[in-house]
Amino acid sequence: MTYYLRLLTFFLVCSNIKAQTTDLFCEQVQAINDIVKKAHYQPKPLDDDFASGVFNLFLLKLDERQRLFTETDIALFSKDSTLIDDYIKNENCDFINKYITTLESRISLSKSIIENLSNTALDYSGKDTLYFDFERPISYFKNEKEQVKYWNKRIRYEILSNIIEEDTTLANAKSHFKSLEKTLKPKIIQQQICILDELLNQSKGIDGFVKESFLNAFLNYQDPNSSFFNVSEKARFENSLSNDEMSFGIYTAKNKNGDIIITYIKPGSAAFKNGGFDKNDVIKSLKSKNKELETFCISNSEIIDFINDTNNATITFRIRKKNGTIKNIQLTKMKSQVESNTITGYVINNTIAKLGYIKIPSFYTDLESPNGLGVANDVAKELYKLQKEGIQGLIIDLRFNSGGSMKEATDLSGMFINRGPLAIQKYNSNQTFTIKDANRGSLFNKPLLVLINSYSASASEFFSAAMQDYNRAILVGSPSFGKATAQIILPLNDTETLGYAKVTIEKFYRATGKSHQLQGVIPDVVLPSIYDDFNHGESQKSYALSNDSITPMLKLYPLKPLPIKQINTQSKERRQQKNSFESVKDLNKTLLKNVVNKKTQFSLTLENLFNDYKTYKSTWDAFDNLSLKNDTIPFQNTASTSEIISYNTDEKKQNQSILNNLSKDIYINEAQNILIDIINLTNNN
Repeated sequence: MTYYLRLLTFFLVCSNIKAQTTDLFCEQVQAINDIVKKAHYQPKPLDDDFASGVFNLFLLKLDERQRLFTETDIALFSKDSTLIDDYIKNENCDFINKYITTLESRISLSKSIIENLSNTALDYSGKDTLYFDFERPISYFKNEKEQVKYWNKRIRYEILSNIIEEDTTLANAKSHFKSLEKTLKPKIIQQQICILDELLNQSKGIDGFVKESFLNAFLNYQDPNSSFFNVSEKARFENSLSNDEMSFGIYTAKNKNGDIIITYIKPGSAAFKNGGFDKNDVIKSLKSKNKELETFCISNSEIIDFINDTNNATITFRIRKKNGTIKNIQLTKMKSQVESNTITGYVINNTIAKLGYIKIPSFYTDLESPNGLGVANDVAKELYKLQKEGIQGLIIDLRFNSGGSMKEATDLSGMFINRGPLAIQKYNSNQTFTIKDANRGSLFNKPLLVLINSYSASASEFFSAAMQDYNRAILVGSPSFGKATAQIILPLNDTETLGYAKVTIEKFYRATGKSHQLQGVIPDVVLPSIYDDFNHGESQKSYALSNDSITPMLKLYPLKPLPIKQINTQSKERRQQKNSFESVKDLNKTLLKNVVNKKTQFSLTLENLFNDYKTYKSTWDAFDNLSLKNDTIPFQNTASTSEIISYNTDEKKQNQSILNNLSKDIYINEAQNILIDIINLTNNN
């Protein structure tokens, strides 16, 4: 009797906890619904379209690669595709429980299948086939037999990939295959189990993962830039903005494959100054003076703890680059010097004209103060140094600049025009506000060129569009990302215990009333890019806001039009004489065929996978070879920079590495030629 009373008490307690968490979830759903209706730029109604859209996004977040759920599960869920709107209207949140229970069950089943492979001899003879087809729809499993087959093939693929990654000689890999397979098999199996365990064992458990996935689906249906933040994520975000701590400036996350990847490199940090790290590099291991940490089967929290450990002032990062190359980079912590050292101006000491060059990595600002100084102030300092060098024109490089503070973009724009409207903001009330440069005069009046590419977004597009509309600069490169919206982070309740919603509250328009939303800012001189047709811009995101135009309230008075047609003609003639950009076109076609739109199939063997990897690696190696071999660009430091680095050997080495890389850049090379054309044409006129 005592046993049954205890059991009954246990179930009552569990039911009570479940009810409480469902009530909390309901509060979050209703709070998000209220915020969307009041604050979102274009809130969508709660109807069957809403239900269908959120349902599909929700399933994708729960099982992105369709490797957990079965067709039976989807049949169980499918009625919600027309009822989710009714659940929200009626404040009925019990529907979420079946997703939690089913996902937990499927994860446990997958773990069991993978664990059983420990005692199973794996077949590498090629009886099974690997399929690569970007257009092939991925379906859910019909039954458990299909799940077993999938995980068996998946484990074999991961083992072979790791053997090839660590030993790029096929003959050597073959001769040591048995010992390598024996060593790697338990590690790969454990790694895949760990990926599944992380879903179960995260701080809020599978319950929190499923519920937050739904909250994100709700917001993502409004537009791709709206999302949910829990309290911990908000705190981590705020802590990452501090400039005073000793750090490497590297932020990490765990991707769907269980790899620890670099998600962000802080401007002005040790990693930023080193120049050897890139976003999406995979961290294989970390080694300090006294300890080594391999990234097999560990959480991202352990990586963060190791990196932040005060005893680990210097760490050797073992990373895998995009092309598969493994590199060891030693890094020492330092204070991120965002306010003074992030932006550096360089001189191109061309025999025809002396030019300035400034690369802006992001539109950073001091978030702790509304009047804080950021990128615009740093550019102003470097511009002063460059003008002391007697430059006759300036290149501003915004390639891969994903944006940041609109205030900084406004301040930077004002440095190059006299005064006038820069952009127009529009809110969900249909009210508009014109962003103006109210200050007379500019800091630099000589020819200006802005380099952009398809990864230049948001604030980068704001600045580029303003310069183009005023005929103040010639834009060179490829069409930008196409994001013309702004977001704000709002708490879901007064005590901020329910989390936060990042919500799109306004759209931006150019001072002309036109919008670059979806289509991007189109350069005056378009150069071929290896990223052409990669389909990664705003226009490729589900539920992105549409492109439209408005009538401006203030008239824009641009400068005299630049001789775009003549400049394009001269650029094309110059490019026809050299093969650099033809190589870019060829590589783009190869990347589209072999990587982005890959369509092939082959038997699952070490040799076939090695040949596939070799093709992949050689493709990216060709990318690394896209640089000037002769007639490199004559880059040099300003006198001020030369004096500063003369006292620091490490900074001298880093500086020389930066100068070497800049001097071989084919895009900067064509940019300097275009800028010289502008100077010559301006002087002749």
